[in-house]
Amino acid sequence: MKEKIYIVDDDELISMMLSRALKSQGYEIRADNKADNVAEEVMAWNPDVVMLDVKLPGKSGIEILKELKGMEVPAQVIILTADDTAETAVKAMKLGAADYLTKPFNIDEVKIVIKNALEKEKLRKEVNYYRKFFSHLFGKEIVGGSLPIRELKDKTAKIIAARVSTILITGESGTGKELIARNIHANIHGGDKYAPFIRVNCAALPDTLLESELFGYEKGAFTDAKSEKKGLFEMADGGSILLDEIGEMKPTLQSKLLRVIEERAVRRIGGKDEIPIDLIVMATTNRDLARAVETEQFRMDLFYRLNAFSLHVPALRERTEDIRLLANHFLLNFSAKYNKGNIKGFSQDAYRVLSGYKWPGNVRELRNVIERLVVLENTEIVEPDHFPPEIVGHSSAPRQQQPGAQAPFTLPDAGISLEDLERDLIKQALDKSRNNKTVAARLLNISYDSLRYQIKKYGLEDQN
Repeated sequence: MKEKIYIVDDDELISMMLSRALKSQGYEIRADNKADNVAEEVMAWNPDVVMLDVKLPGKSGIEILKELKGMEVPAQVIILTADDTAETAVKAMKLGAADYLTKPFNIDEVKIVIKNALEKEKLRKEVNYYRKFFSHLFGKEIVGGSLPIRELKDKTAKIIAARVSTILITGESGTGKELIARNIHANIHGGDKYAPFIRVNCAALPDTLLESELFGYEKGAFTDAKSEKKGLFEMADGGSILLDEIGEMKPTLQSKLLRVIEERAVRRIGGKDEIPIDLIVMATTNRDLARAVETEQFRMDLFYRLNAFSLHVPALRERTEDIRLLANHFLLNFSAKYNKGNIKGFSQDAYRVLSGYKWPGNVRELRNVIERLVVLENTEIVEPDHFPPEIVGHSSAPRQQQPGAQAPFTLPDAGISLEDLERDLIKQALDKSRNNKTVAARLLNISYDSLRYQIKKYGLEDQN
């Protein structure tokens, strides 16, 4: 698909020259030499780049630029001006212009500026795409109405309202710690959709690499430092950084992290200057950090600094009343994602199986189970046999019985005499059948000859 460029210049010679040169580069061109309805025309055609002359009859290019930005037209705007002072260019850039060209200009310069503007537009589209694609990760409330979740939501809301800058989030793997962190970020930085959220897994990187990733380094700081590099703390400036599984961070790095948290400044490896940063530092762990402090695997001062504001995300087995809500939530989302609108819901037996399972993988495991059945099953109502065998086999829910089937006998803890039980069942069958041995044999699901043998064995020949 050709990239589109809209040219607005009252000098027809310049318009023709630009049109011819840019068409030869494979662009689709539309040109105009008047200011009337330019913003509406741009909105309708949806170009990638607008080349806009400052001096137009009836309306200036600066005024049109304001209109385009007011209408949130996504195109990159390049201002064309004969003013060789910086005043016009600075004014245009402040209003949101991508770049400017000063007349007279050569065509090579135009091509470079156009290429840069298109790269910027491509990057903008990619960012918007990924923001939309991953939007489900941001700003979502944790699903549930149980008491532990209500308490978690209430405490989280207070932390957000206070704009706390350092937060520890604890809980087992799969409980939703990162979801809480992203929710805090989205609510605190709600007015700035471009505020960065950077997550780093402290357990996934070796110590030396983790240090350079977090703090950055100066050129020549070590053998492979061919150029300077910003660390993740610098990149998260103005937003949030999430230190996932901080309990796995080695003590040597913990001291540097404590210094960053307390001073809100970072020094690159090999650097001398302190770089101020303004960000929210959140850390998650599934370890018992208090116990790690006792065994000297985690610094006491860092633990108390992080633990000043902490949130604990409960395990799913601690809020079983939320399982039904979560299951329906995931079923709805995955049905829409995979276009499986035929799946309407869960049977009561299916709910009982889900509620009776311990969910060692917590919400993440439940999510994966629901996604799997949505993809693989074609059914309107989800039944227990649609779940993996390990879910059904380890659920404390009663097993589903066939209509009319006898409930299984439960052996008492004290045990029982098998002969006494067998004799009693034969006697009951004879009573129910009014001593009709054919009917009694049918009730016991044995042959007539077998029943006669059992009657003789237990001395029930005189049964009336």
